[in-house]
Amino acid sequence: MEIVLIERVSAAARLDRLPITSFHRKMMWLLGFVFFFELADLNTFSFAAPAIRVDWHLSISTIGFITSATFVGMFIGSTTGGWFSDWVGRKRALIFTTIWYAAFSLLNAFVWGPAALFLARLLTGIGLSAMTVVGITYISEMFPATRLGAYQGWILMIALFGIPATGYVARFCIPVAGWGWRLVFIWGSLGILFPLFASRLEESPRWYENHRRLEEADAILDRIEKSAGNEIGFLPPVPSSVQKASRSLGYSELVSPAYLPRTVVLVFMWICQTLGFYGFASWVPTLLAEHGFSIVHSLAWSSAIWLGAIPGGAIAALISDRWERKWLIPVVALLSAFCGLMYGLTFQTVTIIIFGFLVAMSHHILSALLFAYTPECYPTEIRNSGAGLTYGVGRLANVFGPLLVAFLFTRYGYTSVFAYIAACWVLVAVTVGGFGPRTKGKMLV
Repeated sequence: MEIVLIERVSAAARLDRLPITSFHRKMMWLLGFVFFFELADLNTFSFAAPAIRVDWHLSISTIGFITSATFVGMFIGSTTGGWFSDWVGRKRALIFTTIWYAAFSLLNAFVWGPAALFLARLLTGIGLSAMTVVGITYISEMFPATRLGAYQGWILMIALFGIPATGYVARFCIPVAGWGWRLVFIWGSLGILFPLFASRLEESPRWYENHRRLEEADAILDRIEKSAGNEIGFLPPVPSSVQKASRSLGYSELVSPAYLPRTVVLVFMWICQTLGFYGFASWVPTLLAEHGFSIVHSLAWSSAIWLGAIPGGAIAALISDRWERKWLIPVVALLSAFCGLMYGLTFQTVTIIIFGFLVAMSHHILSALLFAYTPECYPTEIRNSGAGLTYGVGRLANVFGPLLVAFLFTRYGYTSVFAYIAACWVLVAVTVGGFGPRTKGKMLV
């Protein structure tokens, strides 16, 4: 049963009427830092794998097995991270999960065998995915709905520098010595510095409001509004709003008649997106090396390819709020599929880099759109749980993705891997375009 509290304007209404100020820009840079090292850390094994394979004399199948460990961890992290954030708060959860993934990334640098590396990647994956779920929910609750997609894109653009940066770290560290790949994991652990700056962030007032801690929610809102007023001199009027204090809802609500259809759509969307993206991202350096290119060249070209992720984030920021995301997602997914297929059909260095660059660019437009779209599909009471479950099931599905890539490459060759990746992105387009809900400009409540 809902309790309706009259004469109180909701946190959603007060936050959504604010213009973008230095408060939002400060959040953008701090969250960009966290996501920078999250993406750096997520890609450390991809860039280190060719050297690890040589150093430890591992097969392609063993590399696939270790890669899958990250995604087992990411499923655990995404499902438990949402619950943890709902319990302790968005800000505390963001700090804890960042420390977790950074600390275990550091552990990766000191393991001495495949079994230990499997365990280290699993534990790292828990923190990576938990932080992502908490982070995207925090962004969705702190930025105005009309600018949410844009700032999701700008944060992602900052973060995406982490992928080519990690590639270039690998390119210059790995040739130093047989153990040079260990330095790549040390680089990925630098997100552990985040708590030094975390005091500059506010807790989500929507989280306080949902936990009936209304005085604390209002205190944060007052500080934000005072800062905005001092900066711009005038704030738009708050629209009339009634605050609803709803009962806390659990995972069962995600499969209730009201939300089951969108939960199914989002789960399938994330499964296909994850299989497609990590089929590409996790394997490019290894497959290039296996295809006959030297480790140094494969790392150099992989790093150049991932520079495409940066304009992808910028483009997403510019277009995300301009049109309905339900229609933008299919268009960009089909572009990713085309470029991915062309990448697999070419064997010339220049065309490999061009189509690889376009895959990285188009996919990271897609990622920004999906990260903005997913939390918009649920109300506050189940937003973190919904985002965590759907994102997490996608990660769980990719436990089998690396093994499938290894099988396709071994049995059918290099091109078959990229035909499979393209098919995954086509399914994303069909799923969201055909069955996804519209979300443009709707207030997150």
